[in-house]
Amino acid sequence: MIGKLKGIVDYFGEGYLVLDVNNVGYKVFCNEVTIGKASSSKTLELFIFTNVKEDQLSLIGFETQNELELFELLISVSGVGPKAALNILNIASPDVVKTAIVNQDSSILTQVSGIGKKTAERLILELQNKVKDFSVASQETARYDQDVIEALVAMGYNISEAREAAQGVKEVVDVSDKIKLALKSLARKN
Repeated sequence: MIGKLKGIVDYFGEGYLVLDVNNVGYKVFCNEVTIGKASSSKTLELFIFTNVKEDQLSLIGFETQNELELFELLISVSGVGPKAALNILNIASPDVVKTAIVNQDSSILTQVSGIGKKTAERLILELQNKVKDFSVASQETARYDQDVIEALVAMGYNISEAREAAQGVKEVVDVSDKIKLALKSLARKN
C-alpha cells in the first residue's frame, strides 16, 4: 500500500493530477481544493488512499491526515463509494462535514451528486458516534467557514477558491468580517 507521496506536479486532468516521484508518474485523484493549491506550487505532498477493485487500482490523495481519515470513515458507510466521498470533500471541509454529522444536518451532504436523503441520513447515523468527540469550538468555526464559503460562491468564486480564502482567515470570528478579509485575500491573488 502507498501511504504518502511527495513529488513534483507534472500534469493536471479532470479531477486528478500526475505526481512525478523520482521519475515515476502517479495518477492521483484529488478534490478540487487540493488540485487548486497544487496548481500554484511546484512540489506537493499527499496522503494516499489506495483504492483496489477487482479490475482497477486507483490512488486518491489528500493534503492532510485528517482529510484521509474522514474519507475512510465516509467510505465505510454502505452506499458511499470513493467517488461520492471525494465529492463530499469537494463541497465542504472536513470540519464542516463533521459538524454536519454531529448536528444531524443532512443538507450539506445531499448537495453531493449521488447522495440522497436516505444515504445522508445513514451517513449521519453510522458516523455520529465516530465523530462525536469533535469539539464545540471546532463546530462553531466550521459553521462560520461554511457561511463564508457559501457567500463567496454566491459572489461568483468557485468552491476551491472560496474554501482556500475562508481557511486563510482564522483569527476573525464575525462572519461579515471574515467575508471581507477573504475577499481581500482573493483580490490580492487576482
